Amino acid sequence: VRFAAEVALDVPGLFAGQSARERAIDVFSQLRVWDTAENNGVLIYLLLADRDIEIVADRGLNAVSAKDWQVICETMETGLRRGEFQQAVIVGIEAVSRLLARHFPPRAGDRNELADRPAIV
Repeated sequence: VRFAAEVALDVPGLFAGQSARERAIDVFSQLRVWDTAENNGVLIYLLLADRDIEIVADRGLNAVSAKDWQVICETMETGLRRGEFQQAVIVGIEAVSRLLARHFPPRAGDRNELADRPAIV
């Protein structure tokens, strides 16, 4: 799981009508979240200006329903609207982690393939 936050879309993105979802897909690629052995990387992207959360999951997680991802996003967005920024992010990361563990149960010798440090883009 990677978490990335961005203050706002840049001017070219705004003029091009780039959506938060499109930007999240760009960031997913830039941070190489797709670069996992089981294609199970997940990006939680926060666009601060819009208080918008987007979750982009690699193809190994196609079995997870769009509704499951949406519930996580809505829960995080509710926390953001209340000003509970840190807690909203933690709740989201924990929820995504539980989904990952359900579809990819931990095994001996597993290692973290993605950086834990939040990305500011």
